[in-house]
Amino acid sequence: MAKSEKVAAVAEIADQFRGASAAVITEYRGLSVGNLTSLRRALGTGATYSVAKNTLVKRAAAAAGVDGLDDLFVGPTAIAFISGEPVDAAKALKTFAKENKALIIKGGYMDGRPLTVEEVDRIADLDSREVLLAKLAGAMKANLSQAAALFAAPAVQVARLAAALEEKRAAEAGSAATETDATETAAAESDTAESGAAPADAAEATEES
Repeated sequence: MAKSEKVAAVAEIADQFRGASAAVITEYRGLSVGNLTSLRRALGTGATYSVAKNTLVKRAAAAAGVDGLDDLFVGPTAIAFISGEPVDAAKALKTFAKENKALIIKGGYMDGRPLTVEEVDRIADLDSREVLLAKLAGAMKANLSQAAALFAAPAVQVARLAAALEEKRAAEAGSAATETDATETAAAESDTAESGAAPADAAEATEES
């Protein structure tokens, strides 16, 4: 391969790493051309399956800022670059590997970090996006009906609570008003007493003089 071709290949693989939502590194030793075609068909339009030389893949990964995969780039390497749903592609790879022992899943890369074989396997065992959405919709529907029942049943209790709060506020307001009236009355009596004492004192002073 000419140097310009290598540069172009590295750039292309680096772009695939950058644009992928996930990548799964495999060894395809022993797979025929027909097997590879079947695998690509199984992956569908949400992933591409690319065979590349390890030296070029290492350079491309470094150029794309993908770290921690160099140990996986040994032997005949092919990478599934996933642009769609990682779960669906991981399922397709796991199923194909069960039926074709020559395909070995070695690890992967997602969310900025390497994935172990066990992690790829766990992703493959997850429900598909459609199933998860259906389950979520079912759960939300159940919760909404439960919430509707809860809100309908205690409506009378809410009304009673509101009435009780209003009565409490009214009682507190009445008590405050009574205390205010009592304070004002006491102050008025005190003023009257003081004003009444002054003339008496004056009269006594006049008599004494």
